[in-house]
Amino acid sequence: MLKERVMDLASQMTILPLLFGCLGIFSLFRLLQRIRSKAYLRNAVVVVTGATSGLGRECAKVFHAAGAKLVLCGRNVKALEELSRELAGSSQGQTHQPFVVTFDLADPGTIAAAAAEILQCFGYVDVLINNAGISYRGTISDTIVDVDRKVMEINYFGPVALTKALLPSMVERKQGHIVAISSIQGKISIPFRSAYSASKHATQAFFDCLRAEMEEANIKVTVISPGYIHTNLSVNAVTADGSRYGALDKNTAQGRSAAEVAQDVFDAVRKKKKDVLLTDFVPSMAVYIRTLAPGLFFRIMASRARKERKSKSS
Repeated sequence: MLKERVMDLASQMTILPLLFGCLGIFSLFRLLQRIRSKAYLRNAVVVVTGATSGLGRECAKVFHAAGAKLVLCGRNVKALEELSRELAGSSQGQTHQPFVVTFDLADPGTIAAAAAEILQCFGYVDVLINNAGISYRGTISDTIVDVDRKVMEINYFGPVALTKALLPSMVERKQGHIVAISSIQGKISIPFRSAYSASKHATQAFFDCLRAEMEEANIKVTVISPGYIHTNLSVNAVTADGSRYGALDKNTAQGRSAAEVAQDVFDAVRKKKKDVLLTDFVPSMAVYIRTLAPGLFFRIMASRARKERKSKSS
């Protein structure tokens, strides 16, 4: 009996140091991973489209604070220059003066020249964040096709064209990271958002294909699909006849702050994640319901459409 107790005690004394040793090695590994991931973005050339407002502006702040070399892109040169000065004035530690490149994703003829100008800033691009976009509100039956084309041009064809224009320089260096800010509506469709959801489904598909094709060239691709973010996206949304929606939706008003989502974007890029869903529990479950129980999902969406139509007519 005594012999068995001695053996048990000896066994415990052997296991405990081994356990603590494993925990120490794991902690050290995680620490080295964190240090390495932070170094990944320090001094990296990061291009942000749609940089003057909402999520793009907050992304610019987060990446600049991490020591990235920014190229800020958008349509409004005055707003871009103001942001550049703001970031330069708020610098703490070793940061860089951002560059500014003005162009409109809705104008295909400007993108090749814009890409060339972007490459002239630092000579290369490490991370491209395709953030710029436009939302939509309306019924399919009332929406003119020009509106569908406009939303697709800004949300899909524009980012695709810019990505293709910058991709050869990344492939040549065998280094680069392309980020697409998509939406939960790129995974599931909800009523009265047809043009927007279609553009985001196309975005998801294109960048999924790009990820597979670019793996051998060491080009990373991250698709980020947020839920509602408290920005002016719905205010600036286009409607069925092409006019501005001009209202802040209830769901948008209750969405996460752009600063919080920007930090999640930064972490996803830092960790080189492939596909990130930034939503609450219910929208996340809807993605699985759409796949596993499509009939149920369709009934839920039909009910939502009836309720929304009723609320607008009352």
